Amino acid sequence: MAHTTIRTPAVADRFYPGDPGILARDIQELTPEPITPQKAYAVVSPHAGYMYSGAVAAETIASVNIPETVIILGPNHHGQGAPIALSTIPWQMPMGLVPIDTAIAKALLDTSSVITVDETAHRFEHSLEVQVPFLQARQRELAIVPLVISHISYPLCQEVGTALAKVIEGAGKEILIVASSDMTHYESRAAADKKDHYVLKKLSDMDPATLYRAVLDYNISMCGIMPVTIALIAAMTLGATKIKLVRYTDSGAVSGDTSQVVGYAGVIIT
Repeated sequence: MAHTTIRTPAVADRFYPGDPGILARDIQELTPEPITPQKAYAVVSPHAGYMYSGAVAAETIASVNIPETVIILGPNHHGQGAPIALSTIPWQMPMGLVPIDTAIAKALLDTSSVITVDETAHRFEHSLEVQVPFLQARQRELAIVPLVISHISYPLCQEVGTALAKVIEGAGKEILIVASSDMTHYESRAAADKKDHYVLKKLSDMDPATLYRAVLDYNISMCGIMPVTIALIAAMTLGATKIKLVRYTDSGAVSGDTSQVVGYAGVIIT
C-alpha cells in the first residue's frame, strides 16, 4: 500500500474555488445553520459545480456526523481505469492534504477480488473530488477511501456493497459512505422532476434491486446509480431502515433555463 505520488485536484477553479479561503467561505455560506447532525450509514450527494448543486451537497453533508473515515463512491464519467477502481494515494486538495485510510483500503482489497487499485480512473474524475471539501469542512482529521465505479451489473453491486458492509462492521469505528450522484440530465424540468421523484420513491422503498432496474429500464440518466445501489446495499446490510430526502432541486433554479435541467438530490440513509 506504499504510495509514491499524490493525486492533485482535477476540477479546482472549475467546479469549486481553488483558493482555500474562498472555498471555506463558500462552503460556510452554502451550509444552512444551525443543523444538528445525526448518525447515518450513508448519504447521497450531488456533484455538479457548487453554483448549481453546492447548497444541496452542503446541507446533506452537514446533516450527518462526519467521522474520521469516509468511503466515497462515485461514477466513472471518463471511462478510464478498472470497473471498480480504488485510489490509495493521498489527495492534495485546496484546503489541505487528505490521506487514504490505508487499513480500510487494504481490508476492502482483501475482502473483494473485484476491487482494483487503479489511479487512472481517479485522475480526471470530478464526482468524488467535489465531495471532499464539504467533508474537510466538518472533519479536520478526515481520511478517505475513494472508489470510482463504472457501469457494472447488479450482482457486482451486491458483491461490493456486501464487502463494504463487512469491512465497516469489522473496523470497530464509525465510517460513513458517501454516494456521489446527480439525477436526470438535460431534460425539461417537468420530465426530470417526474423521473427523479420516481427514483427517489424506489430508493425510499429500500429495495436496491428494484431501484437499479428502474433506472436502467426507464433510461433515467442518473449517473451514480451504481454507487447509490452499492451504498444502499451496504447500509441495509449494516442495519439501515430509513431514507430521508434532505432536498431536491435542479440546475434551472440557478440558470433560469427549465427546458434542459440536471436534477440534484440529497438523501440520508439511517
